[in-house]
Amino acid sequence: VQLQAFGGGLVQAGGYLRLSCAASGSGFSTNPMAWYRQAPGKQRELVATITTLGNPNYAVSVKGRFTISRANDKNTVYLQMNSLKPEDTAVYYCKMTTRLGDMYWGQGTQVTVSS
Repeated sequence: VQLQAFGGGLVQAGGYLRLSCAASGSGFSTNPMAWYRQAPGKQRELVATITTLGNPNYAVSVKGRFTISRANDKNTVYLQMNSLKPEDTAVYYCKMTTRLGDMYWGQGTQVTVSS
């Protein structure tokens, strides 16, 4: 399994971005997916998760602003980020966790929000 994340960039506060994470290999539709982020000098933190049935969960800091979704026919998970804040600046990573507990990470995509 390989994951490739893209869609990051530089945006002003209040703006929006849509991240995508494309998976190669088999098993995408049967595994939950997640987005994490890591800001400079901070630990990687969970942003959002989505089950195989499409049920989402969010970190308190992004709830109401971010939306995670998945398209199993495209082997892709998305993160729509609205009302971005400078504190959302980070490298964003997607992750797949298999039923056996194996974890696969994307390479990360930089999101920078200017004030």
